[in-house]
Amino acid sequence: MSDPATTGPAVGGPAAVELAATAHRVREHIVGMCAGPEGGHLGGSMSLVEILTLLYFDVLRIDPERPAAPDRDVLVLSKGHGAICLYAVLAERGFFPVGELAEYARPGSRLMGHPIRAVPGVEMPTGSLGHGLALANGFALADPDRRCFAVMGDGELQEGSVWEAAMTSVSLGLGNLTAVIDRNRLQLTGPTEDTVGLEPLADRWRAFGWTVREADGHDFDALRAALEPGGPADEGRPTVVIAHTVKGRGLPSVEGRPQSHYATLGTRQAERALAVLRARHRRATA
Repeated sequence: MSDPATTGPAVGGPAAVELAATAHRVREHIVGMCAGPEGGHLGGSMSLVEILTLLYFDVLRIDPERPAAPDRDVLVLSKGHGAICLYAVLAERGFFPVGELAEYARPGSRLMGHPIRAVPGVEMPTGSLGHGLALANGFALADPDRRCFAVMGDGELQEGSVWEAAMTSVSLGLGNLTAVIDRNRLQLTGPTEDTVGLEPLADRWRAFGWTVREADGHDFDALRAALEPGGPADEGRPTVVIAHTVKGRGLPSVEGRPQSHYATLGTRQAERALAVLRARHRRATA
């Protein structure tokens, strides 16, 4: 039996307003880290916010006081350049103090540009794209009673190692594995479809034997439904959730623009960004 300390949230999970408030704080933290001396991956972190917030606050069976609990669920952030979103979510979830986010990318900080295991809650170091799904395969194979998640970027799917891992997931019957794709349709060099086309993406995953679900990656209810464990028809099959998102979500000046990939925000830019985020949050919760 699982330790009560690591069981998931109560039925129904946190209220939508609480999740929205958490997501808003996460976005503010991302802006703050991008205003540091080294800047950060702004656009791809903003597109991840609802995905990681829902997973860590409403889906994963985890205990921040026992990050290495043997019965925990596991999440591998394969798109390691989304680290500042992961750090913000982990801090809000209680894995380490929120105040430590101010140390991001500074000399001596464990909060590096890509996640490392010295950070509580980080399962594996990532950032060399195309490896996270294979790592998640290992976690899922090691313990079939835990749920394992690999959160990937869509540009990352152009790596052949992803599809090797996808074949392996099916061959091993990893029904406890879920891949979540941050489908914001942009990568550093521009639109994914202008680089190495991925469509028809859902059909490609189905052809590999995966259960495929699609959802609005910024809608908590839609994401929650897509992340529900599969039924009898899905037994022994891994699931992929294609989460349709917007790069730079929350900041109209950078939304949907590849230039948002990495940013070093000046003081005034950060102040304006925070003002926009707060105005949007007030309107959404009024």
